[in-house]
Amino acid sequence: MNTELKSAWWALKWAFFLGPFLAGLDKFFHLLVNWDKYLSSTAQHVLGNYSHPFMLAVGVVEMLVGLMVISPRWTRWGAYIASLWLLLIAINLVMTGQYYDIALRDIGLCLSAFGLAKLTEGLQAASATLPTSTSMTVEERERERLVA
Repeated sequence: MNTELKSAWWALKWAFFLGPFLAGLDKFFHLLVNWDKYLSSTAQHVLGNYSHPFMLAVGVVEMLVGLMVISPRWTRWGAYIASLWLLLIAINLVMTGQYYDIALRDIGLCLSAFGLAKLTEGLQAASATLPTSTSMTVEERERERLVA
């Protein structure tokens, strides 16, 4: 596997594990920010008294997505879910009528998560041509290559 590609892949993989996992965890503690303020008035109206429990559920989903991204077998799907999730967050932020800067950042993150998914697909396709077990993940094949 090309060293530059591997470095980019690992950087994105760690970023999309740590970011979603820590943001999701903070939905329960509000150490970084009061996340409830980012919920659009439309979403608050639809959710009614369930706005805060909804944000807690969002936190759980974000932690699960982070775990999917860091896991060897679920990186690609976790990255696709993160990409879609970030797009939906950006749409919600635009609907608040403020936080356009954060929405723009989340669009960039959305595209980066999509890039991680596509990079994972490419690396899996490249490693599938190697003469090794097809049931191994990209990470397992890289470890095997480094040991040899």
